[in-house]
Amino acid sequence: MSVPKKFNPIPFPYHKELEITIDFITNLGKGVGKSEGWVIMVPFVMPGEYVRVRIFKNYSNYSEADLVEILKPASGRVVPKCKHFSKCGGCQYQHISYDEQINIKTMQVADILKKNAEIDFEVKTAIKSPLQYAYRSKITPHYNRPDKNGEQPIGFLANGRKYDIIDVNHCPIATNKINENFNEIRERAYADGGRKRRKRGGTLLLRDTIEGVTTDPKKIVSQKVGSILFQFRAGDFFQNNPSIINELVNYVKVSASGREINNLVDAYCGVGLFALSCSSLFKKVVGVEISESAIDFAKTNAKIHKISNVLFQKGNAESIFSNLSFDGHDSSVVVDPPRKGCDLGFLDQLIEFKPKKVIYVSCDPATQARDIKYLVNDCYTIREIQPFDLFPHTRHIESVAILERKF
Repeated sequence: MSVPKKFNPIPFPYHKELEITIDFITNLGKGVGKSEGWVIMVPFVMPGEYVRVRIFKNYSNYSEADLVEILKPASGRVVPKCKHFSKCGGCQYQHISYDEQINIKTMQVADILKKNAEIDFEVKTAIKSPLQYAYRSKITPHYNRPDKNGEQPIGFLANGRKYDIIDVNHCPIATNKINENFNEIRERAYADGGRKRRKRGGTLLLRDTIEGVTTDPKKIVSQKVGSILFQFRAGDFFQNNPSIINELVNYVKVSASGREINNLVDAYCGVGLFALSCSSLFKKVVGVEISESAIDFAKTNAKIHKISNVLFQKGNAESIFSNLSFDGHDSSVVVDPPRKGCDLGFLDQLIEFKPKKVIYVSCDPATQARDIKYLVNDCYTIREIQPFDLFPHTRHIESVAILERKF
């Protein structure tokens, strides 16, 4: 056995095997247990399980280990449906029953809020995805340059690896239509016409839309949400679990409306998902997005449905409130930022605008908790936090927080 050159042998030697009980699962999808008070993190386990693990890295305050054996399994452990599970890095929870996944993710949102924002709040049980498999309408398989033997897997990053690719020709969480086309699209990538691109490595796109499965990121496609048809470029962002998106949008719509609330601002509006879906409940709606392409599609989507009370404008979401024709006293603001969360300048302007409600939609509960702490410390209070499980069998969770102005 060769020990990595930079391996730190404290507190455990390389490949030391230990038996530990798993206490909980972090939002990164790894189980946490202890050996003589020392924290050990290990994937593909469940809370309460007694397991044998093998140390492969020591840090200053915890160690990482591989799972060797389940000595006492939890009652919620199930057989994964994917033959690549634990090797492919795409899913973390296929070994956990879906009910238990929901419990784990709900607790994670509450724990992150307490840890990152010092707020103890009862988070509502995460809303389940109607589909737990065959739900994902967009996947992006990767491939590296051919190795010295000419091998070139097309698939997804291996678990715990930065560059290694697991060859995948069927993904159980992708839609049935994507899987029906997967092999053909892989073969096309291997064909002579793709030789130049294959020499460099790259990424494929498979997106399932009303028009069918497309591989062209520039192609204009559409997806229906409620009664509204949204057009966008296949490679651009759009929520990719159609089975639950209606429920998410309706929740935001109802939460943003209310007595004496006449106006809505949709920051980071994209192609207008929330702005257009909520437009019937407000006198005026303004959507702001930094992407010029997304704004163009948002305007087109409004024209298609003859929605005239929504104004879309390109601009940085950190400088939008000064250009509005209304103020915040009778308004709500929907905030749906990228994973990094909101800029401090945007939060300061949001506070200055003084909307009655803030509906914060987040794909990262950690940055959401950070931003909520900033808002709550000023003049807002939390009314409700409702997670939505847009990505079953993965560690990801969408969290929607409803904040109301105190005065």
